[in-house]
Parts: sequence; C-alpha cells; structure tokens
Amino acid sequence: MKEIITYIQSVVGFDFVVKPLSHSLKEKLPLYLLEGYEWYKAVLDNRTCILAQNKETSSFSIAQMGKHFNQIKSILGLPVIVVFNNLEAYNRKRLITKKIAFIVPNKQLYIPDFLIDLREYGLNTPFKQTTLNPIAQQITLLYILNEDFNKKYESKSLQELAKILDTTPMGITRAVSNLKQFELIDIVGGKEKYIRFKLDKQELWNDLLKKDLLINPVLKRIYVNLKPKQVTMPFCNISALSEYSNINPDHKEYYALWKNTYYEIKDSIEFDIESGDEGEYCLEVWKYKPETISQDFTNYGPMVDPISLYISMKDIQDERIQMALEQMISQFI
Repeated sequence: MKEIITYIQSVVGFDFVVKPLSHSLKEKLPLYLLEGYEWYKAVLDNRTCILAQNKETSSFSIAQMGKHFNQIKSILGLPVIVVFNNLEAYNRKRLITKKIAFIVPNKQLYIPDFLIDLREYGLNTPFKQTTLNPIAQQITLLYILNEDFNKKYESKSLQELAKILDTTPMGITRAVSNLKQFELIDIVGGKEKYIRFKLDKQELWNDLLKKDLLINPVLKRIYVNLKPKQVTMPFCNISALSEYSNINPDHKEYYALWKNTYYEIKDSIEFDIESGDEGEYCLEVWKYKPETISQDFTNYGPMVDPISLYISMKDIQDERIQMALEQMISQFI
C-alpha cells in the first residue's frame, strides 16, 4: 500500500491518504464481498473512495467484479478502485471497457469517477514528453498573447478550461500534467483546481524557445480546388502573414482547419479533389482548434494567432518570410 501511495502522489501530484476500512463499514458489506479483497478507505484530492486490493493472483471474473463494486457503491455511496500487483494488458483493456477503476503500481491508474487515466510505460521510468502537447500549447499561447489572461482564463477551473478549449476532462488533465512536467505552472485551489503560470510572458517565451518545447500545429496540408463551405476557417500561412506583416500575399489562399473538423467533413463533396499541390486552396489540418486562440485577434480578421503562425512557418527557408516572421513576432512578444 505504501508503494501505491508513493506512485499515485508522484504521477498525479495530489495527496493520497489510505486507511484500513473501519469495522463499522465492513459490517455493512455481505461476507462474500469481504473475502476476495483487502479493503481500505482512501482520500484522493479531497475525494473519498474505497480501495479493494485483489487477493486473487490468477483468474478472476471482470463481469462479476463490476457487479460487486456496483453493489458496494450503492451500499456505501463511494466509488471503488481495485488494486492489482500485476495485470495483463488485455485485462486492463477489459476493465477500461467496463469502466472499472483500477491501479497497477508503476504501470497504470484508471479512475473514471475522478477523470484520471494515466499510464506509465516501463516499470521504473515514467513516460516523459519532450514537447508540449497540443492542448498544453493552446493554454500557453493564450497566456502569452492575451492581455487579460489572468481575468479571462486563470479564473476558470480545469473543467471550465476544458469547455473553452473544446477538449475532454481527460484532455485537460493530460495538458496540465504536461505543463507541470516542464515546471511551467502551479496548480492551486481546493476542490476546484486552477492553474498559475510561474514566469511572466517574456520569460516564458524565452524558456519555450530555449527548451524547444513548442510543436508545429500543422498535421498536414491538403490542396483542393473547392474549399468547404459548411465550416468557418481562419487564414493561415502566407495568407495570414501578409496581414500581420508587410509581406505580399500569395496567389493561393491558405486556411487552417482543426483536425476534428477535418475528419468530420473529409468525405464531403465540397472537397472535390485533393489536387497535389496544384489546387487553388491550401487547407492546413491543425492539431488544435485554431479559432480558440485567434478569437482574441479579431482586429486582424479571421486569422490564426501570430505565435502558432510563427511556429508553423519558422523552418521555411525564404528570406522574405523570415523577415516577415521576425517583424510579426516582435510586435506580439
């Protein structure tokens, strides 16, 4: 149990307090439910749950386990998390399919009631990302570019941020863990969690460049002769750069399209034909929703934000473009 406590506190960053289940609570449970597990009461980040440490070392029925835990939840009014010393990958998948919360120390914890699904690859070495993930980058760019970030975003709980960024609670949890990994933020608050960036905007920008943490938002580029009419797309690439700087626009128009939207409409006849690089329009499929950040730059029209634009074009070997990028980034940073 000490190993479990250490593991959860190290990967989640929350206090985790575990005590044996009291005799008074055990008396409420049927005898057959008490025999297969060691029972504990635990508190994770001010939320109480029941831990059931599995005694079976070989076979067990996941369907039966689900029925048992639902029964315990109805009796005690608390979610149940089962603890395994070891668990085969196929059984982990089955538990997730059944939405049964579980912990395998140093490998994985899955707690849907608490919106946590963290995996550790390898027994001793946690998986470490080398760059920001897309949602973490969105949050970071909002902080750098939005003058009212403290008022507009830092006052939002993590659940509210998930809605703003059009992501899931799991997506925001992973983004916050990602930002914590690089020591860019503090997490404050009690039951409701909030983020606070540690550095001011200029220091943060320098730190991001120094550590090479920013990712290119462009997943791929598609050239078409007809642009889709059913979605709103901001300008990107040279079409946006010509508005942010003195560079002249290209004859081709460039638009940014969030990957989720792209996959929803990719079979639409509006795409006509993916025409190599000869199409009249270029659609850049982005890893995060470009409008989320660019909505704060309405004075420039429907365009992607200047930092995402900079990252997406900074490796283009064209002196005119490099000068325009420097002109633009010096204006906003």
